[in-house]
Amino acid sequence: MLKKRATTILLIVLVFIMLIPAGCRKQDDNQLIVGMELAYPPFETTDAANQPAGISVDFARALAESIGAELVIENMAWTGLIPSLETGKIDLIISSMTITEERRQRIDFSDPYARASLALLINQDSPVMSYADLDHPDRVIAVKRGSTGHIYAENNLKQAQIMVFEKESACVLEVVQGKADAFTYDQLTILKNWEQYPDETRVNLESYQDTPEYWGVGIKKGETGLLEDVNAFIAAYRAEGGFDELAETWLPDQKEIFDEQNIPFFFDVETP
Repeated sequence: MLKKRATTILLIVLVFIMLIPAGCRKQDDNQLIVGMELAYPPFETTDAANQPAGISVDFARALAESIGAELVIENMAWTGLIPSLETGKIDLIISSMTITEERRQRIDFSDPYARASLALLINQDSPVMSYADLDHPDRVIAVKRGSTGHIYAENNLKQAQIMVFEKESACVLEVVQGKADAFTYDQLTILKNWEQYPDETRVNLESYQDTPEYWGVGIKKGETGLLEDVNAFIAAYRAEGGFDELAETWLPDQKEIFDEQNIPFFFDVETP
C-alpha cells in the first residue's frame, strides 16, 4: 500500500514538473518582455502620460510586431537588467547597451543595430580641451556607474579624480556646477546635455576611442531561436529604412550636426 501511494505521488510530481515552462517563466508565452531603464531620453524615457517612449521603445515595438508577440516593457535600474535576463524575468534587454566582452561572459548579443562613441561634456571654465587633458591629479571626471565611460576612465585615467554616480543627470550637474571638469558618455547624450546647458558647458564630440562602441539587444545565453529572430529583424528593419525613420522622428537636429562635422552617425552601422 505504501509503495503504491509513493508511486502515485511520484507520478503527480513528474506531471507537475512537466507543466512548468522552461526557465520557470510565468509570463504569457505570446509576450515579449523587454527590460529598459526609462531614464535615458530620447532612447528610453516616458511621455506625458507616463508611458514608455523613445527610440528603443519604437524599436522594441516593431520587433515584437515582427515576431507576432505582445510587447511588455519592464522599467528597471540599469544594474538590474542583466541579472533579470539571466533569471528569466525578461526576454530581452533593449536599453542602449554597449556590446562588451565582459558582458558577453554573461549574456549573448544580437548583431549591432547602432554605434556610439564616447565624447565629453566639459565645464565652460575648465582648461580641459580633450580626453588626454583629464589624466592629471587636478582634473575631475564624472562617470555613470557601470557605463562604458566609467570602465574606460578606470582603465585609462590613472591620475584623474573619478567621481562615480548612479544617474546621468547627477554627472551633468557636477559639470554644470563646476565640481567636475567633464562628463564622458555617448556622443548623442553629450550633445543633448550641451544643448540644455549651452552657457555652462561645451562639448568635444570627437571620439577618443580607437574603435566605436556598438549597441546590441541583450539575449539570455542558450536562446538561439530568439537570437536568430532578432538578428533577422534587425537586418530587415535596416533594409526597409526603419532606422532612417527613427532618426527622422527622434534625432533630426542631431543628425544634421553630425553631418556638418563629418562624424559618423548613430545608425551608421555596416550590415554584418
